[in-house]
Amino acid sequence: MEIRKIRLGSLLLPSNVFMAPLAGYTCYPFRMLAYEMGAGLCYTEMVSANALKYKDRATKRLLFTTKEEKIRAVQLLGGIPAVMEQMAASELLEDFDIIDINMGCPVPNVFKSGEGSALMLDQKRASAIIRGCKKRGKVVTIKCRTGIREDQMFTAEFARMCEASGADLITIHGRSRSMMYDGKPYYQEIEQAKAAVSIPVIANGGIFSVEDAEQMMERTGADGVMPARYGLENPFIFSELTGKPCIKTALQIMTEQLQLTSTYYDETFTLAYMRKLAAYMMKKRRGTKRYKERLYKSGSLEEFQEVIELIFAPET
Repeated sequence: MEIRKIRLGSLLLPSNVFMAPLAGYTCYPFRMLAYEMGAGLCYTEMVSANALKYKDRATKRLLFTTKEEKIRAVQLLGGIPAVMEQMAASELLEDFDIIDINMGCPVPNVFKSGEGSALMLDQKRASAIIRGCKKRGKVVTIKCRTGIREDQMFTAEFARMCEASGADLITIHGRSRSMMYDGKPYYQEIEQAKAAVSIPVIANGGIFSVEDAEQMMERTGADGVMPARYGLENPFIFSELTGKPCIKTALQIMTEQLQLTSTYYDETFTLAYMRKLAAYMMKKRRGTKRYKERLYKSGSLEEFQEVIELIFAPET
């Protein structure tokens, strides 16, 4: 696939390979890893605008960043235009260059609350949210799906609304809300949306290899791709796609992630995050299942380091 830079307002993204926002995973350490590997843009975990409004401590932790993160993008979840506008303009998001509005989350409790993919059913409200967030002057991006059900998709129509409302970029997960996270992506829906707008369109969904990413680009004509879960399983995908050199081993990556996370977070958070990341990265490594119980029982950073040295020792 063709790797190119993407301009969004005054920002120039170094590549058109993005990392998807994933709850519980795309904290500051993982974003820095993805950027190091060649990702052009990484988003925070999904952040609730309502929780921010009420100054929820756990939610505020999702916003952690440092000056080392050169391009900062937050994904905001909410369904009330006034609250979304208020939070977009709040000092809590002052350090972020990009606000991504979640209009694609399919989870039942999110959908029932009128947030996430439910916004695709109310384009007037969705438009008001985009316009409100845009008032801050930041770059605003949208992440959505192809529609609510497989028999009723309206991706191009929704993309046109997003552009008309002021969105600078739209990422389309090639599945409907009813498909959740399974099933083959609807390439033609992304292709039609790309043809309908002039802003960049990023394709997401069903990318589990370099070949999948290349096929996604070829079949949709999208401006870029956004791996999700596969980015956790194989962070090297960003290097493989962009051609950015990487000579580090999986063990080096895990060790550095452990060190970086423990620098900025407490031990409880560090162990919880690192266990989840290790579980993804060890999936296709031979002979590692016997270490899984030990991985989850490790009660200190030192114990965890010992386990990952066993799991991610160079294969011979």
